[in-house]
Amino acid sequence: MNALRALHRKPWIWSFAATFVVWVLTVLFTGGASSLGLSQAALTFAAFSVIVGIGQMFVITLGPGNIDLSVPATMTLAGTVALKLMNVEDGMIVPGLLISILIGLAIGIGNYTLIKLLRIPPIIATLSMSFIVQSTAIWSNRGLRIKPPEQLADFTVSSLVGIPNIAIVAFLFSVLAWVLLEKTIYGRWISAIGQSVFAARMAGIPVDGTRLATYMLCAILASICGYLLASFSGGAALNMGSEYLLMSIAVVIIGGTAVAGGDSNVPGIWGASLFMFLVVSMLNTYGFGAGSRLILTGFIIIAVILVAGGRPLGGR
Repeated sequence: MNALRALHRKPWIWSFAATFVVWVLTVLFTGGASSLGLSQAALTFAAFSVIVGIGQMFVITLGPGNIDLSVPATMTLAGTVALKLMNVEDGMIVPGLLISILIGLAIGIGNYTLIKLLRIPPIIATLSMSFIVQSTAIWSNRGLRIKPPEQLADFTVSSLVGIPNIAIVAFLFSVLAWVLLEKTIYGRWISAIGQSVFAARMAGIPVDGTRLATYMLCAILASICGYLLASFSGGAALNMGSEYLLMSIAVVIIGGTAVAGGDSNVPGIWGASLFMFLVVSMLNTYGFGAGSRLILTGFIIIAVILVAGGRPLGGR
């Protein structure tokens, strides 16, 4: 009984509970015929949200006002440049990944440079950076849609024992994120900064270095996600990252990470990402139009947060 009460207090349990309810409703409508396909599709598309969501979670954990709005543009630029560099050659897969990581590294440094040197809020700094990055992506793309190398494309659309490879990659990133947060001094530092920047400075924590590393980590994860998404989609498009702006924030909040900072939740990002995909799938299955889907999705998200008792704003 005590174990059940403890589980009930975990904010991430609500996102998984909502995911299960939506999955059942969708499967019931289709007579159970699409349950396996729906589950695999959910794991695949949720994986992309998980990867960018993890990066956004680290930034949001830094405290109020910290958010990265350059995620979509970073994804687009990394995917575009990587595909151009690889030029459909299997031997260039690793260099393509490395250039994506370097792009994320540069954008992360640029974001925090604007925040620190110009002393402007992160939301303004990262929005400004997104315009610069998106313009660079447009210039580098020039209307071309280069295909990914065959081996990379096959990897992104294939599965291992029924589990999509993309989901496995996202799971590995999730494990790494959990280790960073729970088992390293860096994780303790960002939690402390999120709870009180002043107290963190008084305790001798390198606040600026930690924040810089966090914005770099977020941008690198967005770049890797863009690299994988472009390969999965068969090419990079200039709007490929647009839906991940609000998605990367929504999965963090629904997943139970504290908006006020200082507390993060890795498992909840999975529950929230699956929930977001399945909500859209359910509404499509029931024949709702695009406008109705957006409205109902918003109400459903609010309902999940309310049922969780507002806990996404608080602790684990």
